[in-house]
Amino acid sequence: MSANMGERRGFNIEKWGAPIALVVLLLIAIVVGWPHFHKPQNLINVMRQASYTGIIALSMTFVIISGGIDLSVGSLAAFCASIGVLFMNWLLGNGWSEFWAVVVGGIATSIIVGGVCGAANGILITWGKIVPFIVTLGTMSIFRYLCLQMANAGEFASKSQLFSRFGAASLFQFTVEKHRISLPVPIFTLIILAAILSFLLKNTRYGRYLCAVGSNAKVAQYSAIRVGRVRLWAYVINGLCVGVAATLLAARFNTVSTPNFGLSFEMDAIAAVIIGGTVMAGGRGTVWGTVIGCFMLQIIQNMLNMAGISPYWQGVVKGMVIIVSVYIQKQKQ
Repeated sequence: MSANMGERRGFNIEKWGAPIALVVLLLIAIVVGWPHFHKPQNLINVMRQASYTGIIALSMTFVIISGGIDLSVGSLAAFCASIGVLFMNWLLGNGWSEFWAVVVGGIATSIIVGGVCGAANGILITWGKIVPFIVTLGTMSIFRYLCLQMANAGEFASKSQLFSRFGAASLFQFTVEKHRISLPVPIFTLIILAAILSFLLKNTRYGRYLCAVGSNAKVAQYSAIRVGRVRLWAYVINGLCVGVAATLLAARFNTVSTPNFGLSFEMDAIAAVIIGGTVMAGGRGTVWGTVIGCFMLQIIQNMLNMAGISPYWQGVVKGMVIIVSVYIQKQKQ
């Protein structure tokens, strides 16, 4: 009994490690980036920049918990955004007036394309019995080069001014230290999706099945869990979230540069998931931990920018953070 009480009173590093690391990193960033880092507008900018890859990382958490991986998310983001912008331009060029229905149509198209492409990844992995790494490595190339072919390695510019207004929109204005602050739509979207996906993971049968499949697929199958269906839905959810993130980023710039749009999103998303405490081998993870991981990565980048460190060294630091996070996970296991 005393041993059990000791375990309860013991510090749960898996639960509290990421939040404590975030607080420590914030303190370091305030010192390194003094006197600019801690200003409300800079913190909002950091959160906004983290939200695009953060939305993808939320659903990547599901994929990794299921025991899979998705390397195609960056290229898929470019593909979804391209199709959405092309659809909006087609509507405007065929007699549709400039109003919100056109924007909603473009957004819906991007999200649907993301879901369909995510389902294609899932079908190849579950029904085709192909390793996730190979499938998504192949589709990463397919999606990117489809974009390049359609745009002739150029860019797609939206003809809708409302689309750019949507990208710059903010909610919930408030004042902090005489600074008027508002919450950009991408941050609000990240928080809402995190709440929804966290509930789905923790409080539904699907979430329990997902963790069971990631822990041991054979045991889950013997327990009458449809392993293939569970994994397939993880990739569908991932594709839908990629479509959401792609729409928000395309709206911010009102254009899609096919060679660069979504570049290295897969690395940032996977890094955020790992830093947030999700086990790379699958079976266990938290959505809110992933949100913390996203913010930590963006804080590191912002801090290094303020310190005047080369962006190439920033990539080195990011890689080191990933390796250290995986090493800590291995030691705990």
